[in-house]
Amino acid sequence: MADNINNNDIDQNENEYEQVCMMCHRPESVAGKMIKLQKEFCVCADCMQKSLDTIDSYGPGFPGMGMPSFTMGTTPGNLNFNEVDNSSDKDGDDKTNNPYSNPMFVNLGDVFGGGGMSPRQRIKKKKKGPKEPPIDLKKIPVPHKIKAKLDEYVIGQEYAKKILSVAVYNHYKRVATNTMDEIEIEKSNILMLGPTGCGKTYLVKTLARILDVPLAIADATSLTEAGYIGDDIESVVSKLLMAAGNDVDKAECGIIFIDEIDKLARKKNTTTRDVNGEAVQQGLLKMLEGSDIEVPVGATSKNAMVPLTTVNTRNILFICGGAFPDLEEIIKSRLSKQATIGFNSELKDKYDKDKDILKKVIVDDIKQFGMIPEFVGRIPILCPLDGLTKEMLVEILKEPKNAIIKQYQKLLSIDEVDLKFEDEALEEIAAKALERATGARALRAVLEEYMLDIMYEIPKDDNIGTVTITKDYILKKGGPKVEIRTASVNG
Repeated sequence: MADNINNNDIDQNENEYEQVCMMCHRPESVAGKMIKLQKEFCVCADCMQKSLDTIDSYGPGFPGMGMPSFTMGTTPGNLNFNEVDNSSDKDGDDKTNNPYSNPMFVNLGDVFGGGGMSPRQRIKKKKKGPKEPPIDLKKIPVPHKIKAKLDEYVIGQEYAKKILSVAVYNHYKRVATNTMDEIEIEKSNILMLGPTGCGKTYLVKTLARILDVPLAIADATSLTEAGYIGDDIESVVSKLLMAAGNDVDKAECGIIFIDEIDKLARKKNTTTRDVNGEAVQQGLLKMLEGSDIEVPVGATSKNAMVPLTTVNTRNILFICGGAFPDLEEIIKSRLSKQATIGFNSELKDKYDKDKDILKKVIVDDIKQFGMIPEFVGRIPILCPLDGLTKEMLVEILKEPKNAIIKQYQKLLSIDEVDLKFEDEALEEIAAKALERATGARALRAVLEEYMLDIMYEIPKDDNIGTVTITKDYILKKGGPKVEIRTASVNG
């Protein structure tokens, strides 16, 4: 009974995934019905025919190759070597002395390294019959609820959170309805602009967690034009497919975040081919717009011997992000073109202290930065983010659900120690982080520096009950306040 249950489970599990030809690595949805030779060894009809044609071209006994002829044995998954006539041997040995004189069986699993596909390379079968809407619109929160969830984890960036909430909700309405009264809704990809450490990647990660959709984060700096060293453009979709558990239907409704997109800007004053700049932008055009992309499964390159599958990017939301350094200067230059002598003149330094300068960005500024017009046209939504101020950094330290100081408090609570921070100490930490000009990432770097000695010394003494981080400790003028546990705790 147990064997029957196990066999049923195995058969059911196998039915979920497509069979892949071990020679050409095409799935059955592309190559057609497979010929099963062994438990996990399948060959498509094309490859089987080519193999038989090759064997037939050599003739009986493989003349000139020193190999016996072979045919498919009666046992599935084994090759049966035929007897070879050795009557002309000089030594006059009997046929039985020839290693190929008796039927011989070869385990294909051993020949091809186990025969089975890696779990991450197995492709789930597409569902047959009428397709159900891939996204249940009732489960997608409305924009104000998406923003409320983002507020729990992300401090500030009110304008960006509003843009993302509306854009994502409209996108998944489009996916769920497909068409609406003969009016086809076009896809609206998003371009996020903001200095490093302002929360671009963190916003997208939080957004994907709220919506419970597969998310792939790719770095544009590693992408190159096809044929050159580096990741192919299709590897971006391959990462999304992997995040969706190789389920193509699920991946086709996911989110792809391409970070450092500003590094693809067209290189100026160069005579060499820009294989990881403008060429990559051109390669991304069809993918952003929506097309069938042939992607490797479980790898980032088509050159590897891995199965390929087709993913349609029509319903995949692309969010691109970049710091775009010096973009502020391009915006200021455009805004102050009228600076001349006269009544209508403007001061050239009028916008130097404008903290919201990025919110005045237009498409022409992105083009002047080095992004090609075709690429910018496929990302219609511009989402500028604010640079972090000292006040925002203080809130980031203590307000979010997984705030940095809450993480340290959790670590010390395991040692039964209560960790506290004075407000003045938090302000000093924020000020030091602001000097490093790396955004919110600098907060952990500063805290690690000051928490090192505390995390090292506290486990030595079991009597320590409370540690308070003071302003003097941050300024290196004193130490933290340490309080011993009261006797009542032990009693």
